[in-house]
Amino acid sequence: MFAYVVCAVFLLLFGAGVLRDRRRFSNAVYLGLAVTFLGLGLLAELDDAPAGVSVTVIVVLLLVLAIGPLVLAGLLCANGVKMVRKEGRRPANLLSFLAGLGIFGVIALMATAVITHSKPLGIVAGTLLMVLAYVSFLFVCFIGYAFLYGRMRIRRDADYVVVLGSGLIGGRRVPPLLASRLERGREVYETLAARREVDRTPVLITSGGQGPDEELPESHAMADYLVERGFPADRVLREDRSRTTEENMLLSKSLMERDRPGSECVIVTNNFHAFRAALMARKAGVNGQVVGSPTAAYFWPSATIREFVAVFLQYRAVNLGICAALVLMGCLAWVVS
Repeated sequence: MFAYVVCAVFLLLFGAGVLRDRRRFSNAVYLGLAVTFLGLGLLAELDDAPAGVSVTVIVVLLLVLAIGPLVLAGLLCANGVKMVRKEGRRPANLLSFLAGLGIFGVIALMATAVITHSKPLGIVAGTLLMVLAYVSFLFVCFIGYAFLYGRMRIRRDADYVVVLGSGLIGGRRVPPLLASRLERGREVYETLAARREVDRTPVLITSGGQGPDEELPESHAMADYLVERGFPADRVLREDRSRTTEENMLLSKSLMERDRPGSECVIVTNNFHAFRAALMARKAGVNGQVVGSPTAAYFWPSATIREFVAVFLQYRAVNLGICAALVLMGCLAWVVS
């Protein structure tokens, strides 16, 4: 009963957080804690369940705990190899491969501690496991809430659609990843335009400055891409000074405030980036919902890990503090032993 009460409390906090502002990472944590305590409550009910049911559930859980990490590590390593083949050997493309190797390393360390009966090694493995459990919990919260956030209905009263830029091919051509954003931006624009009065037709902002290896600003190439495919040129506004996502938000906001003060917007990026972009929009004071465009499946693991790391470090004071506390607990256990 206690677990269900705690679950209800976190569900209430989650609901209140979503109503106040969907773009909060605390919403993801509240939802994760609610699901965790619901699971604990259901596990406690196994004592009253038929013997066959309880045994089956326990066996399945043990198999998941025993085999799941190995399968996950193998899939991450395989994805990392595919990423390198398709996208090159940039550090960002190695994240899934490194994550897989890290999981294998932790499993090997724990197995060695058990086999050798080494207390120091067991304490190190236990401490590492606690830190990994905390980070994994946040990662699952991040993925779960990002999935839900990406499926929330598009707001119908927005005056602007802001498409965030990315690098160009050959210094001037729109790559497939950016083309996906632009096509999604067009869809959102048409949805909004169908519901608005003529004098309040939405405006699409292409946001992106010129990189050192680019022949023109990204926003200009993006606008040209849309206009060449029939998009009305008079409904496109170029923001051509930004270099980062944060600058995309701030400089696009200044254009919106200049022409239509107090306006709302829908921001378009790739789906793996949508939730973090929403957190950044809230931080920048942009009154906007973020929606995602499709991304190739093989690109997801490394991109999602990269997004999570960025969010984890955004709240570094809390997260690193908790990790440090867990390490300190391990050190104290070492001293006591």
